[in-house]
Amino acid sequence: MTGRTPEVDRRQVLAYRVAAQQLDRTADRRAGDLAVLALGVQDTPYGAARQALAARGATGPDDRLELVWSMRGAPHLHRRADLPRLTAALWPLTDVDATRRMPGQIREGARLGLAAFRATAEAFQAVVTAEMERGAVSRAVSELVPAALTYDCQPCRSRHISGALFQQAGLAGGVRLAVSGRAARLAPLPDWPGPPAEAAHTAEVVTTHLRLLGPATVGDAAGFLGSSATELRRAWPTGLTEVRVDGRATWLPTDALDALTGASPPRLVRLLPPGDPFLAGRDRDLLVPVREHQQQLWRPVGNPGALLVDGEVAGTWRARQAGKGRLELTVSPWSTLSTRVRRELDSEAATVAEARAATDVRVEVDKP
Repeated sequence: MTGRTPEVDRRQVLAYRVAAQQLDRTADRRAGDLAVLALGVQDTPYGAARQALAARGATGPDDRLELVWSMRGAPHLHRRADLPRLTAALWPLTDVDATRRMPGQIREGARLGLAAFRATAEAFQAVVTAEMERGAVSRAVSELVPAALTYDCQPCRSRHISGALFQQAGLAGGVRLAVSGRAARLAPLPDWPGPPAEAAHTAEVVTTHLRLLGPATVGDAAGFLGSSATELRRAWPTGLTEVRVDGRATWLPTDALDALTGASPPRLVRLLPPGDPFLAGRDRDLLVPVREHQQQLWRPVGNPGALLVDGEVAGTWRARQAGKGRLELTVSPWSTLSTRVRRELDSEAATVAEARAATDVRVEVDKP
């Protein structure tokens, strides 16, 4: 594309992302048809993905979906049909990339690079032939992988595989999460072909990331995938246009440029769960400019949900089970809410309650 580099501000970016992620709920859709499923919806804590889908107007089960460890080894809901290509896209690009994705507690094992991921994936495929408890799988996989990929765990008084490598290699090993209540077990994906021979389709996933969470930088995309900017440049896609966001150089699929420049400020209220796709970008300063507010939204442990008002994150919220079928929501806005927002907040609370199978919901709004 020739000519002047397009320039937009953060409000235009947020308006674009609301529309791209279908938070405007302009049409009825089944969960598996939502655009965010092309990238996956994080499910931490369990049930958050169901609430994220409900925030976009999709409710009820969809048997096309599977819960697996994907981006950065975190549990995400994906379309089952997408998993083989996704596995190849998330496979480390090089030995250096693989080493970077492993924790320091297995420093020697991390030097094995791609061989560490392959050994772990193959161990998964050998071990998980039926639904099993996670602890039993961890012990069995630990016995099959090179010793350098395990470490001494004092509480367990045993050696077991690094949790980060375990979860990052699980999908390549054909493992899905089978959750019942609060307990998660591991089960095999049917007809799984095994780990990929090499990375592939990475550029497609990057393009999807930029379409849903762009415009963004190479570093933003790399952070989302768990890679580094240096490594991801090896698989950087074509068909992109540079966009200046408040003076910052970012990238967007060229065919999405008109949607970005034409995006209108939305008028809506949504209660987004922790880990919602709208909150998943690595450009947190753009999403939430005030550092104090960032600290309230992204905590070391136990993130709250986000109150989204007209495209801006305007506060946090938490839910508490207050008895059988009863839910209490506490909303903590960062500024005074208008009468219109308070009214729409009650409607969104009902959406949260339905997603959590509650029959009654009460909302308390803290003073800012």
